[in-house]
Amino acid sequence: METVGLGFCYEDLPIGRKFRTIGRTVTEADITNFINATGMLEVLFINSDFREKESNIAGFAAPGALVYSFMEGLLTQSTMQHTGFAFLEMELKVLGPTFAGDTVHCEVEVIESRRSKSRSNRGLVRTRNKVFKHTGEQVLEYTPLRMIKARTTDEEPSM
Repeated sequence: METVGLGFCYEDLPIGRKFRTIGRTVTEADITNFINATGMLEVLFINSDFREKESNIAGFAAPGALVYSFMEGLLTQSTMQHTGFAFLEMELKVLGPTFAGDTVHCEVEVIESRRSKSRSNRGLVRTRNKVFKHTGEQVLEYTPLRMIKARTTDEEPSM
């Protein structure tokens, strides 16, 4: 019987492939829980008086790390079950604020895809992940390199 919900393999991710995740609404509870779990006790996140009187950011902003984490959660659920083996590196740029009440999603493009030299049953795939709010504003961009399962061991995927 087929198992559904399994992730993409190396052969499924040629350079140029694009897809997007479902959306996820950021709540005040999400921000509070993330701040408490990480110890990120910056006044911008824990002091409403400071936000109202001194901050240039109006609203209850979410840390960029929370937004990135939410996107990784959506991607793990939809693309990496049983196939993702290692998160190797990334570059991260926070481009704008995300607030409680914003719904965010990730648009993904494969920008590098190659067979692992040390493990022929693995591929190395880098994506450009752009995170957008429901308003269309891009708020984050990151480029993870991941090691993922390959179905084959001796040939490059056909384009």
